[in-house]
Amino acid sequence: MPAAQHLKALKIVSFPIDDDCVGSKWTVANEDQLAGLIATIVMGQAMQAEHIIESLLPAVPAFTNEALKQEAIIKFTVQEVKQSPRVGYPRVHRDGLIFELISWIAAKQVSGDRCFLKDPHTSATSQGLDGIMIELSNDRSEISKSTIFEDKCVESPRNTFTQKVIPGFLDRHSNTRNAELIAAAANLIKMSGASNAQAMNMVNKVMDNSCRHYRAGFALTQTFDDEEAQKSLFKGYNKINDINQDQRIGASLIVNGELRDWFDTLADKIVRYIQNLEVA
Repeated sequence: MPAAQHLKALKIVSFPIDDDCVGSKWTVANEDQLAGLIATIVMGQAMQAEHIIESLLPAVPAFTNEALKQEAIIKFTVQEVKQSPRVGYPRVHRDGLIFELISWIAAKQVSGDRCFLKDPHTSATSQGLDGIMIELSNDRSEISKSTIFEDKCVESPRNTFTQKVIPGFLDRHSNTRNAELIAAAANLIKMSGASNAQAMNMVNKVMDNSCRHYRAGFALTQTFDDEEAQKSLFKGYNKINDINQDQRIGASLIVNGELRDWFDTLADKIVRYIQNLEVA
């Protein structure tokens, strides 16, 4: 294996879960690279992270300063009780942010040059659309695929899937929440080099359910790393009807040990990485 391949942060394996959905399993391949990419994104440099992932380079921000470093460190520090000035965030918010960034990295690792992905949130308390990715046709004249992401880092994944993720996807599928998708997709189309007018002519395809994909992503322990556990978790995905198996994606980040302990360890590594960055 070429040395550069070791700079992939995640190992990603695709597989069928059942007749209704397909799976995407993520495990950490290079923890140092993962920590560096997460830090880079949180410092507002998703474009730099994208370049690193595409070019298989060591994860280093394009620039930093002490204020930027301290702002980033706060986002990975646990603070359960509110205080002023803020020194951190509740653990569940911090872990949710980290997982959303891992989800974005996973999408970037497997996307091609005709795929454009919404930048992830950089705050632990950000709300709104977790993620959307569009893929353009070969001649880049239209959207051939759009994928909506829901990312959850929770203690009760099955309940969250049935009570929050599926209802949220059904809202999207019934096209009752289109403005946010249209605005996000139009910005992504413009990243391809299209003009404003071209983007507006192309963006209506994001409302076409025939090319719509849904990806439900969960951070999970190893107890979910088997066929039956995956089937049980994502059972009921077919409530999103009139689409094919490959349009329903169940994504899993499988971690070693207890979920919150794993995120604590990764957060500590991210903070150390940021602290050791040279100001430039």
